[in-house]
Amino acid sequence: MQKPKRILILGPESTGKSTLAAALAAYFQEPWVPEVAREYLEKLDRPYAYEDLLQIGRQQMQLEDELAGGAKNYLFCDTDLRVIQVWSQHRYGKVDPWVLEEMERRTYDLILLCATDLPWQADPLREHPDLEIREQLFEQYLEISQQSGFPFQIISGDASARLTTSVEAIRALD
Repeated sequence: MQKPKRILILGPESTGKSTLAAALAAYFQEPWVPEVAREYLEKLDRPYAYEDLLQIGRQQMQLEDELAGGAKNYLFCDTDLRVIQVWSQHRYGKVDPWVLEEMERRTYDLILLCATDLPWQADPLREHPDLEIREQLFEQYLEISQQSGFPFQIISGDASARLTTSVEAIRALD
């Protein structure tokens, strides 16, 4: 039995990653891995700390591995350790070695890199409504995507355009 292709959806806050992951999962009738950080942070009764990012990363990878078992052709991953890497470096100036080692070990068949062209959606867990900061973070994700060695596609436009472009990029894998 062949392993499902893992499609990573990456990008700064408020760029439509979760919306795109859910839409792709519905379109292809395959599972998607939701962002663990959201639930983790909602349950936290204090501001998050550097150590929390490692826990979030470990839980994200565990959930991804669990859900891969239920995928036939594709697994849509709404984030991965690259988000932990960028956020950790941005917020704390350092990244846990486990995150970097695990990133090297894991592979994706395609990265869908979401652009910052969607309007900011306020959310208690989001920290950077400033477009300039979001664009700086996008440039970091772009560099990481380029360095990954995995194929990647920048995804922009409204939700419909993003879905269409993403489906075309995924179909091109086959």
